[in-house]
Amino acid sequence: MSKFIAFEGLDGSGSSTQINLLSDHLSKKWLKVYTTKEPTNNLIGGLVRGQLTKQWRSSQTCLQLLFSADRAHHLEIEIEPALKKGNIVLTDRYMLSTFAFGSIDGLEIGWLEEMNKHFRKPDLTILLKVPPAECIARINKSRNGAELFEEVKKLEKVWNNYEILAERHENVVIIDGTLDADKVHKLIVKEVEKVL
Repeated sequence: MSKFIAFEGLDGSGSSTQINLLSDHLSKKWLKVYTTKEPTNNLIGGLVRGQLTKQWRSSQTCLQLLFSADRAHHLEIEIEPALKKGNIVLTDRYMLSTFAFGSIDGLEIGWLEEMNKHFRKPDLTILLKVPPAECIARINKSRNGAELFEEVKKLEKVWNNYEILAERHENVVIIDGTLDADKVHKLIVKEVEKVL
């Protein structure tokens, strides 16, 4: 029973925590689970991460093309093979992140969507809603230094994009990420059970 589930949200919204909780929950039910993330740890993903951590710079157009190239490679070498083996694939970030983050500095969402239109769509996208200021506070507690998009004003624009995208794309569910982690997990399990 292969399914593809993407987790989206602002940096600091708790997606990594929730993927771990869901993976444990599904594994206890004897389901095969494969977890992954974007950008990947592969060669192209490394170039993307270098930009996010401000080790090098390019135009937003170049960065978004790299994100899409990383996604194409990710699908080819990880996601599609894992789905063929019957796994439930959980990814921390996918297409909606490209559209929401990529369009805040002048790129058109439509162009980003067009670039990604042939990629596999998730069976379910969980979009965690946490206010930008709270996300920044969580980030500051957990690590030193902010990445490229980690400023309140930028994250406010990104969240506005996410809300628009949730209406434009299928199978997107918004979940309140400000609740206790266990409560968020239970809400996610309810949504996941609908697609399994």
